[in-house]
Amino acid sequence: MGSLPPLISDLALMLVVAGVVTLIFKRLNQPLVLGYLVAGFLVGPHMTYAPSVVDQADVQTWADIGVMFLLFSLGLDFSFKKIIKMGAAPFIAAFTIIFFMMSLGIFVGHGFGWSKMDSIFLGGMLAMSSTTIIYKAFNDMGLRSQQFAGLVMSVLILEDILAIVLMVMLSSFARGSADSEQLLGSVLRIMFFLVLWFVVGLFLIPLFLRSCRKLINDETLLIVALGLCCFMAVVSTSVGFSSAFGAFVMGSILAETIEAEKIIKLVEPVKNLFGAIFFVSVGMLVDPKILAEYSSPIFVLVLTILIGQAVCGTFGYMLSGQPLASAMRCGFSMAQIGEFSFIIASMGLSLGVISEFLYPVVVAVSVITTFLTPYMIRLATPTYSVLSRRLPAPTMKWLDNISSGGAIAHSDEDNTWSHLLRSVCMSVAVYSILSIAVIFLMFTFFLPFIRTVMGQDLHWWANGICGVLTVGFISPFLRSLVMKKARGRDVHKLWRSKRNRAPIMFMTFVRFLIAIAFLFYICNYLSRIKNALIITLAVVVVIMMVLSRTLKARSIRMERIFKDNLRSKDIQAVALGKSKPKYAANLLDRNVHIATFQVPENSVWAGKTLRELNLGKRFGVHISSVLRGNRRMNIPNGETVIFPLDKIEAIGSDEQLTVFDGALEKDVYGDDTEIERHEMQLYQLQVAQDSPLVGKTLDESGIRDKYDCMVVGLEEGKKDLSPVRPQRKFKQSDIIWLVGEENSFRELKKYNGV
Repeated sequence: MGSLPPLISDLALMLVVAGVVTLIFKRLNQPLVLGYLVAGFLVGPHMTYAPSVVDQADVQTWADIGVMFLLFSLGLDFSFKKIIKMGAAPFIAAFTIIFFMMSLGIFVGHGFGWSKMDSIFLGGMLAMSSTTIIYKAFNDMGLRSQQFAGLVMSVLILEDILAIVLMVMLSSFARGSADSEQLLGSVLRIMFFLVLWFVVGLFLIPLFLRSCRKLINDETLLIVALGLCCFMAVVSTSVGFSSAFGAFVMGSILAETIEAEKIIKLVEPVKNLFGAIFFVSVGMLVDPKILAEYSSPIFVLVLTILIGQAVCGTFGYMLSGQPLASAMRCGFSMAQIGEFSFIIASMGLSLGVISEFLYPVVVAVSVITTFLTPYMIRLATPTYSVLSRRLPAPTMKWLDNISSGGAIAHSDEDNTWSHLLRSVCMSVAVYSILSIAVIFLMFTFFLPFIRTVMGQDLHWWANGICGVLTVGFISPFLRSLVMKKARGRDVHKLWRSKRNRAPIMFMTFVRFLIAIAFLFYICNYLSRIKNALIITLAVVVVIMMVLSRTLKARSIRMERIFKDNLRSKDIQAVALGKSKPKYAANLLDRNVHIATFQVPENSVWAGKTLRELNLGKRFGVHISSVLRGNRRMNIPNGETVIFPLDKIEAIGSDEQLTVFDGALEKDVYGDDTEIERHEMQLYQLQVAQDSPLVGKTLDESGIRDKYDCMVVGLEEGKKDLSPVRPQRKFKQSDIIWLVGEENSFRELKKYNGV
């Protein structure tokens, strides 16, 4: 027999120990994350009294896959669209927390006499709260659906994105080449790829899934989703980011598709498996000797994280506009470090700029703070209660003023300008990024290919073909860059005032110049034409793009596809009754609104048509839709039948809907107090000599209609019962087998004369 690979035996050991330990922690109502870390310590190389993992390198590879799938699942559960809807609040909180926590880390490192690079890297590690640990803790504690948990996850997602910028900055410090230009370049690079991936992905992936919807089942959807996750991880790594970051981006793209909920359910077991391996691998790094030797620094660092995140985190959330109670719950929840801290430590070790003791110290701190995370989450509310009782009223009022931010009222014109500028800047940024991506792909891949195919003699023809195709591909983007919102409602509203006309014209002129700059770059790169001629040609081409109806139609069609893809999940939620339709908000202005009601299982209304129920005349409400399973029947007619558990969307005033709801809940069949008497049994009946049944057919006998019994068959001396044909007339001494209730059979026996 062949020998078992070490990886299989290692996985068996890890999963068996993790299974036993997590069952114990589940029994003790502790987070499962902590159980995984303890299991990792038990199977790690530093636990000499128990079997340990042999091949740690392979386990680490599986752990990296675990981080990737954990962040993929996180992206599925929390999309970028939710962050954008939240406004600037998460950004304010994230930047505040990272700044203060990094400063605290550097200060503590210097206090212990550690080197400059150790202190700087320590600050970066302490600034990164653990997305996976907090996500898991919220899930285990049943807090994921609460509002403060959503705020925490928004900030954590931003921290994960900013962690990549921080890693670039720390790498620059390590090489001694850190400057503001490099930092700004890193930020712009991240933003460029984020927008590019999100826009392109949200345009193509829903189209792909929609075209394959009839072919996709649970198995194929799982493979497709994981394939897309791994593909984006590879792409992310190839452009200098982490695989986990790419997986998160793909998850956020798929989160906007109709298939998102199904993908979440399918990916859950895969995420749980690899996530368990990741956390077990982290626990394996805990070294008791390090814990003993650096016990004082570990204790101080744990206090720094607990107190620092509780204070700085609360302050950051208050600056973002949260009241003190909610801000404290958010800040206390972030009091730990995790996976990105490990990545930063690994980078420092690989660059040779930090001491070897720092990694195990950070792991030990992470384990301890992870253990304390659920207690910190629970501690927030009691701490707020103590503060509200002990602090003077003026102090509490001052804290509330910080969270409110002293909102300033803006005029209607200022709000219109703000909305217009945001829309224009967004469209210019998006279409510029798409144009840059197309130009890069064409010049990097297509241009060398066409030059090779056409040969050196036709070099300029190859350049010309590449230039024409490139301009053709980016022409819809350039037209939208110039004309998007140029004739919108906001522009028409602002144009009425003469003082606004010059700024509007200048804004349009700047957008026109940006489009010309793209064309100038293409022509200048591919030809030796003089600059003046190139500029003239670019101006003419841009004007032709603006005037082209075909190009306008293409641009509108592309934007419509993107918006439909972006709204597809919201449309599905409305169709399934999970959220209200868009027109519901407009009804409030007319003192009416739309509400959803579910028909009880034992409703008297079940089985009746809307015409029979006459709900409009009885309650004054209008039934806009009836939802049955995955079916949605909009504007139902009078012949629509109501079934149990149907969801009814009704439009009316508060009073009308209240009366309607009361009647729906009241019109139900009462409980059967004599349910035992309705037991169905099998009976045998012999037709008597003078029975009224003699000479009658089954329909004429009234056995079913009058006595509520059902004839199963006729006994004729054979092994099986004979069916009773409708034309057959009962005879004397026929033996009939029936099913019915005892009282009904008793009445039938009396009628039979027995």
